[in-house]
Amino acid sequence: MSVDQATVKRVARLARLKVKDEELPKLAGELNSILGWIEQLNEVDVSAVEPLTSVVSVKMKMRKDEVTDGHYPAKITANAPAQEDSFFMVPKVVE
Repeated sequence: MSVDQATVKRVARLARLKVKDEELPKLAGELNSILGWIEQLNEVDVSAVEPLTSVVSVKMKMRKDEVTDGHYPAKITANAPAQEDSFFMVPKVVE
């Protein structure tokens, strides 16, 4: 796949980047080299490789799924403009 200057200009506009016209050829070359590297990666056979989340086989630590108040509700609501029984009080918005 090859990227031309018009494509670079369009991508820059979509990314909301201001790119000068004299920078377009350099950016096109850089994008083409990045895409060439990605094409090289696509040639590698990874069909026998298992998906992984870590290089080291580690079982994730699990915690009990319990509902708590955070153990410090008074600190959380201390700066609230209005609170009652460790809950934030807000104006009613739906009738």
